[in-house]
Amino acid sequence: MATRSANILFDCGRGVVLRLAGAGLLPIMVSGVVLTHLHSDHVCDLNDLITTHWVMSTTPTALRIVGPVGTKAFVQATLAAMATDIGYRIGHHDDLREGPLLDVVEVHPGETFAIGVQEILAGATDHRPVEPTLAYRVGEDEQSVVIAGDGVPCASLDELVRGASAYVQTVIREDLVKLVPSARLQDILDYHSTVGQAAATAQRAGVKALVLTHYVPAPVPGSEQEWRDLASGFDGIVVVGSDLTSLDLATMAVG
Repeated sequence: MATRSANILFDCGRGVVLRLAGAGLLPIMVSGVVLTHLHSDHVCDLNDLITTHWVMSTTPTALRIVGPVGTKAFVQATLAAMATDIGYRIGHHDDLREGPLLDVVEVHPGETFAIGVQEILAGATDHRPVEPTLAYRVGEDEQSVVIAGDGVPCASLDELVRGASAYVQTVIREDLVKLVPSARLQDILDYHSTVGQAAATAQRAGVKALVLTHYVPAPVPGSEQEWRDLASGFDGIVVVGSDLTSLDLATMAVG
């Protein structure tokens, strides 16, 4: 998410450094990383971001990483896994001898924190058995957005989303998932919002735009309207975008 004050990366899954490049951002331009939870598909490229941010910094610059309880242990384990690579880079570049500089912060529901001058509010979500999991509200009034990550509808999410300008939610196509004869795949229905559930949350909250993301399965080209139709219970704008889709909160223009 790009704001006037900060470039904030929410979650750090597969290929994120390449996607940053596609958005015109280098890792060194990221003001901070905010994690919703520690499922592998939300954190598996944190090592790449940490390394690239470190080696691209011309002066010692700490990367801020914020997430739920467990984030500090995960980051320490990530650094341990990278120890050989870090040693190689320090051996080749004397100015990197301090190693990656990180500012890791764990937050709880109801707490606020800053990335640059941008204030962010954390709220609890329901992605059990994954605990704890968080959603985040960024901005105020007509310039506010909630990034919810994974999970199913719950009262604390409703409270966080209420009155926001936009609501970003991971969604699954229940009708398509049920076609796959795999008990393990069916399990994801227990702890991910369907498009209809996300639409209901957005409608209760009175947001202007519902942004669908992290689709399961990925929409095939030309199927975008099918996804929108499943959100028919929501009166606002439904954004079904591919990677690098943008939304202007002031005009609600999708790019």
